[in-house]
Amino acid sequence: MTVTREAVEAVLRQYTDPNLNQDPVAAGCVRSIDVVGDHVSVQIELGYAAGLFRSGWAQMLAMAIEQLDGVTRADVQVDCVIRSHKAQDQVEALANVKNIIAVASGKGGVGKSTTAANLALALAREGARVGVLDADIYGPSQGIMFGIPEGTRPEIRDNKAFIPLEAHGVQVMSMAFLSDDKTPMVWRGPMVSGALLQLITQTAWNDLDYLVVDMPPGTGDIQLTLAQKVPVVGAVIVTTPQDLALLDAKKGVEMFRKVNIPVLGVVENMAIHICSNCGHAEHLFGEGGGEKLATQYNVELLASLPLSMAIRSQADAGNPTTIADPESQIAMIYQQMARSVGARISQSGQIIAQSMPNITVSDD
Repeated sequence: MTVTREAVEAVLRQYTDPNLNQDPVAAGCVRSIDVVGDHVSVQIELGYAAGLFRSGWAQMLAMAIEQLDGVTRADVQVDCVIRSHKAQDQVEALANVKNIIAVASGKGGVGKSTTAANLALALAREGARVGVLDADIYGPSQGIMFGIPEGTRPEIRDNKAFIPLEAHGVQVMSMAFLSDDKTPMVWRGPMVSGALLQLITQTAWNDLDYLVVDMPPGTGDIQLTLAQKVPVVGAVIVTTPQDLALLDAKKGVEMFRKVNIPVLGVVENMAIHICSNCGHAEHLFGEGGGEKLATQYNVELLASLPLSMAIRSQADAGNPTTIADPESQIAMIYQQMARSVGARISQSGQIIAQSMPNITVSDD
């Protein structure tokens, strides 16, 4: 029996990429299908970082194609090619940075910086080139989370640009590297905005696929500066299930929508606490808040993470969970979150379309 391209495509359509929520044909990932006698070769290209996922995905698809009558061998090659995606209109692209992701929250203390650090490290583990910018000028913490010793200063290239520090395979730049740990930034809004722009534009990022920006909490000067002057492809909103946190997180979502930055999804921290002695589970801050927020704004709940001592202690020690314990359940959640964020960016045209209201015209 002769094997046709259509028959191979029909098999591929039966399998949904869990990150894109589409089959590879519908998602436009299939680059080529070659049929030579009883041997089928398929090339698939993913637009997001998926180094830990792609070999298993290739194997699953190859096994499915080999079930076809007339096929004795199938080779499926899955490549990850991360491209630059469109940001806001009238905002110039940043040199050597393909995609900028803002990690934001409506209020402080919800685990935003921890989420930003683990997201960056998870993207790097998937094979992407990643940088982290600590835009929380008043309370920078990424230096500690990445284990960079106090007093470490970035080198300056040609008296023009800072060379970012590198830790755990991620490029890191923070206001903390330019000041003393004990010196507070007693600055007014315009000075802070100016410092943020300098940090972003005067850092010599080295060929990044993703730059993760750890935003300060709230919806003030810095957020507006970022939205108007920096080409952000999408925002991740961090919250806890508590009603008070959700109230502020909603304002964060609304702000990004007003400035035409797509919201990639919501991350819910401190969702559940499991007692280390007896294993009893309880929802200290309420239940299902992140899911409610995601449903209300038609965005994805990217991750729901427990209130865990390991997340806190590993971040404090300069080894966030993603690299301190990569096989743990929590690290797996961060990895899935990173793949989902990358996949949403690769579908960014579709995200913008989804976030627009449906307008219907009737004859009434």
